[in-house]
Amino acid sequence: MIDDDELDPLALDPGFADRFERDPRRPACQLYLISPPAIDAGFRDRLAAALDAGPARAFQLRLKGIDDHAIAALAEPIQRLCADREVTFIVNDSVGLAKRLGADGVHLGQDDGDPRDARAMLGPQAQIGVTCHDSRHLAMEAGEAGADYVAFGAFYPTSTKDTRHTPEPSILGWWTTLFEPPCVAIGGITPANAPPLIAAGADFIAVSGAVWNDPQGDAAAMKAFAAVLGH
Repeated sequence: MIDDDELDPLALDPGFADRFERDPRRPACQLYLISPPAIDAGFRDRLAAALDAGPARAFQLRLKGIDDHAIAALAEPIQRLCADREVTFIVNDSVGLAKRLGADGVHLGQDDGDPRDARAMLGPQAQIGVTCHDSRHLAMEAGEAGADYVAFGAFYPTSTKDTRHTPEPSILGWWTTLFEPPCVAIGGITPANAPPLIAAGADFIAVSGAVWNDPQGDAAAMKAFAAVLGH
């Protein structure tokens, strides 16, 4: 992997986030909700209650350690719910599963394939996102490959997945200043620490544990995020 500093000896000014001013023509930041790492058949109702408490623009089904047949069985009622609520339904990692389900899109990690191949399989209407860690270079590559959004993170410590990359918030404003596709901030985001990322230029904040593990419950967490986002 090429380090950004090798491409550009002028490192991105961390203070750029403080000076960032959002283009008023760009939509306000929205919530991108990610599933817990394991769910059961009752999760559909749990998700419905969470969406009743606070809006989400997208939902990503991210399940590890089970095969595609099991994921497909769990996905069906969730996907119907998302369609009814006009929430974009995204499948994590697997282009094949996204095609099988007729999902609205797929989210690709750096080892999950090329966005161009995903586009060829899923068609022009699919939403294709790419994890770009803390790298401007990877983000520009993803944009050139036709990604519909790029994701940066982890911005804060998280127990949801192992992280080795910790970008500065300024990368969000850099992206939204120069490029049209939205950027997603991810990693340990809570209602308390989300505002600097929103102010820095995030188009979406992606959250999982902060909702599903909230000691006051999913609904309380969703209401708190809605308040932070101004919904």
